[in-house]
Amino acid sequence: MYKYRYKLKLKEADPGRAQFQERRMQAFKEIEARINNLYPLLDNAKDETANYYKENPESYAVVYGTDLILDLIKDIETILKGDEWKLYKNNII
Repeated sequence: MYKYRYKLKLKEADPGRAQFQERRMQAFKEIEARINNLYPLLDNAKDETANYYKENPESYAVVYGTDLILDLIKDIETILKGDEWKLYKNNII
């Protein structure tokens, strides 16, 4: 019981930390919302690209930068898997 009271006192004594942690958790909600908003954009880009290639069958034009998008998604996956951040989490770097 003593440890529980101590933890409460720490939280009360350090509201900045609690606010920091709350902002970090809210960021996940924003990330989820923004990812969900990407689905219609992706569908539209796919349709526009298909229409462009249908109208221009000889074209090698890049309508949307899918290579860049895929690279960014891979980077996000790496971050979320945590492999790149383990050194930071363990205070090695």
